[in-house]
Amino acid sequence: MALAVAGTAQARDDAQGWAAATVNVDLGGGFRASNETVLRFSDIRGGLYEVEDNLMVGYKPNKQVTLWLGYTHNPQYDHGDFTRMEHRFRQQVNVDNFAQIGGIKFSGRVRLEERWREGQGGPAWRLRPFIKASMPVAGKVNLVASHESFIDLNTSAFQRVRGEERMRNFVGLSAPLSKKLGIEAGYLLQHGFVRGAADNHDHVFSVALTGNF
Repeated sequence: MALAVAGTAQARDDAQGWAAATVNVDLGGGFRASNETVLRFSDIRGGLYEVEDNLMVGYKPNKQVTLWLGYTHNPQYDHGDFTRMEHRFRQQVNVDNFAQIGGIKFSGRVRLEERWREGQGGPAWRLRPFIKASMPVAGKVNLVASHESFIDLNTSAFQRVRGEERMRNFVGLSAPLSKKLGIEAGYLLQHGFVRGAADNHDHVFSVALTGNF
């Protein structure tokens, strides 16, 4: 029994790989369209476990601020088997280069999501504040670091506890591949808060391509 209790108290550590591709299109008149696709792979879940497709329309009232509305289509899997479908309505505000300390530039985002899962209802409301620092290190290569918190605002059939559910901390490098294409890659630690037990950790190699047209 002591061994069993000790086993349940251990944190879950998972090795993961995330790949993302984003296309941003200038529609003119301050309007923009964006499509982001994210594939997530997990050692514990036996390969591909999540696909996120995010389609958004934004309006840029000035050089720093962009207002976005969008929809997320999010099928999830476990060892190759489909487990659930999640739908999200997304609203967010992006602020670019809102502060600078020496050569370090700061940008941020506040995202509000309403989530529904087929067969489990909703909505589950979630707030996701995000901050990112960027500093040039060699030529056009930048060292980047970011933090994002996931804060559950209510409870539902699948969102059980209010408050901070998890956080993501990232450090990596970004660089342009061409005038319109850029890459960002590095290490991301996803820390999951577990009430009454040890917290979980996902150790992620993350790579993202972004095209601006």
